[in-house]
Amino acid sequence: MTSLESGFEAIAQGRHGDPFKVLGPHSAIKYWTVRSWQPQAQRVDLVDADGELLIQMKPVHRDGLFEARLPLPAVFYRLRLHENGNSRVIEDPYRFASPFGDLDRHLMREGKLRNLADKLGAHIIEIDGVLGVHFAVWAPNASRVSVIGLFNGWDGRRHPMRLHPTGGVWDIFIPGLGHGDYYKYEILDARGRLLPQKADPFARHMEPAPGNASIVYADDYRWQDSDWMETRRGSSTLDQPMSIYEVHLGSWRRHAADNRMFGYRELAASLVSYVGQMGYTHIELLPVSEHPFDGSWGYQPIGLFAPTSRFGNPQDFKFLVDCCHRQGIGVIMDWVPAHFPRDEFGLARFDGTHLYEHADPRQGAHPDWGTLIFNFNRPEVVNYLVANALFWVEEYHIDALRVDAVASMLYLDYSRKPGEWVPNRYGGNENLEAVEFLRLMNEQVHASGAVTIAEESTAWPGVSHPVYRGGLGFSYKWNMGWMHDSLGYFSEDPIHRRYHHDKLTFGLLYAFSENFILPLSHDEVVHGKGSLIRRMPGDDWQAFANLRLYFAFMYAHPGKKLLFMGGEFAQRREWNHDVSLDWHLLDQPAHAGVQQLVRDLNHFYRDTAALYQLDFSAAGFEWIDCSDNLQGVIAFIRRGASQADLVVAVCNMTPVVRRDYRIGVPRAGRYRERINSDASVYGGSGVGNLGEIGSDEIPAHGRDHSLNLTLPPLATLIMTIE
Repeated sequence: MTSLESGFEAIAQGRHGDPFKVLGPHSAIKYWTVRSWQPQAQRVDLVDADGELLIQMKPVHRDGLFEARLPLPAVFYRLRLHENGNSRVIEDPYRFASPFGDLDRHLMREGKLRNLADKLGAHIIEIDGVLGVHFAVWAPNASRVSVIGLFNGWDGRRHPMRLHPTGGVWDIFIPGLGHGDYYKYEILDARGRLLPQKADPFARHMEPAPGNASIVYADDYRWQDSDWMETRRGSSTLDQPMSIYEVHLGSWRRHAADNRMFGYRELAASLVSYVGQMGYTHIELLPVSEHPFDGSWGYQPIGLFAPTSRFGNPQDFKFLVDCCHRQGIGVIMDWVPAHFPRDEFGLARFDGTHLYEHADPRQGAHPDWGTLIFNFNRPEVVNYLVANALFWVEEYHIDALRVDAVASMLYLDYSRKPGEWVPNRYGGNENLEAVEFLRLMNEQVHASGAVTIAEESTAWPGVSHPVYRGGLGFSYKWNMGWMHDSLGYFSEDPIHRRYHHDKLTFGLLYAFSENFILPLSHDEVVHGKGSLIRRMPGDDWQAFANLRLYFAFMYAHPGKKLLFMGGEFAQRREWNHDVSLDWHLLDQPAHAGVQQLVRDLNHFYRDTAALYQLDFSAAGFEWIDCSDNLQGVIAFIRRGASQADLVVAVCNMTPVVRRDYRIGVPRAGRYRERINSDASVYGGSGVGNLGEIGSDEIPAHGRDHSLNLTLPPLATLIMTIE
């Protein structure tokens, strides 16, 4: 058998690793040889642009390989297929050159192809005046890769792709395909074994489970947030208010009749309006990247470039983001570059090898979550993840990425016992490659005008410090220490709090070491922890008073704010992702009162520079008294950049009314109660100082002037000077 005949046989059997060497036009001295594999056709003709017959092709293989010769110089042709009494004219995919160029391959090998999302995946383009879809996928260890779909009967023999050996990318341009076409990749590994059908790692849209097909998607969405985007590019958020409403889109609100989830466009009307009325500055979305399992809440994504189809299509998601921006609300998206699930249609062993994940399970398998860990040592994998981060920022106008599980990325021994991890080249437990990835990602996202937030629970230094100063380069870090300490304190019965006073004050020892966000997130209301209101001690009155006290304390404390949905109205039951929040609770005054307090806190916070302008500087905070553990009282000052911007906060952590309680204040004047969490309108007892109180020229706490206050029970007072 000649090499050409063996090539014919390999094409017919669907195992040829370089089909462009056999199929399509091939030049000789005096003619072009054109070959096409059409196993369903009884006859194949070459025709010109007008459909006129150029030449009838001859069958050269029993399984449907046809061949013809065209004289030079003409090479333009189309294929007329005669199938079961019918005929149709198609373009030949194998006559088109690849748009994936040498520079693209070079930059991808180095991990520096910034617009990788525009090069790989499925893109509707025009080549030589012909419209179709260009498919490209990275699978360097495969022996054959094909595009399959309804258009070819899901037959992997029909559209095998071209391999670019220097980059490991396979590609093909298929004319006639377009928006809405379903597809997958059929891959043979290096030994010729058929792998499970794979979804496109760069798919823009995906079919819901169990189909899990990728979908060619292109939209002409016209953004209306140009003013927002222009402002975003030229401003810093560090000295601006940031009050974040964390949301799981599938369970914020559902249709009462059938428990059906709201779609992106329904949420654009209801959720955005609600967040605006409540005074939040940002919405944070639990991951919206496509994920196979509802119960993962999106934290095990499998389609990193596809907004989940649970709520609509990509254009619908853009509409939601656009609506947020037009209402002055920023959008934060949880992003998961730490790990991915093992589902066989996803990234796991994508080309038959450990391509995206580490081969060594001590580095490539996560012991807690049963997932696989990205190999940050591969430039192509780093390029994939950085390109994904930029994709959400640029394509979907996402304002901030909150990076999940950063600690699991930083430490090689994270959740591992001795002997279960591999030290770095210096013998340490730091994941040096992950550190470099995070620094690169942060720099590029910031250059695109967005910010980044780290969920990082350890004492790793400089998480939110710039890369040029040796930091990881995040804009913000979640203050997990504050969250654990404060929740622990407020869960204590007030009679015992005197022994835990340090949990309130310790955080101020490190409060300005990072750019902190104070998170009361979804993690605190799941897995048997109960809701926030259920974690407050005492009877119903005390529980609600404690929660109001806690929220007001949080808004007065240095750091940006985050509260998970449902907390703002004291939902009683633990969060359940399968059902709506219990909105009916707002018919009860106690729940409505908490919601009113959070609304007022948000609006007051946004209007008060002293509460946000110097969040990350010791110049913005000053203790009045942090030592009165016996009476359970703390008092402190918040300052803005201007001397005129001044707030005094006093918290009474006991259910006892403290009358004639004197605190020193920075200057003389009348101090107005702007927030009293015990106010009647919030469901409290209404104890206070009649709205305002004048200072006395009586020294206290080392100051020349003081206030003689009545402190409401289990309440926070926040005052400004008139």
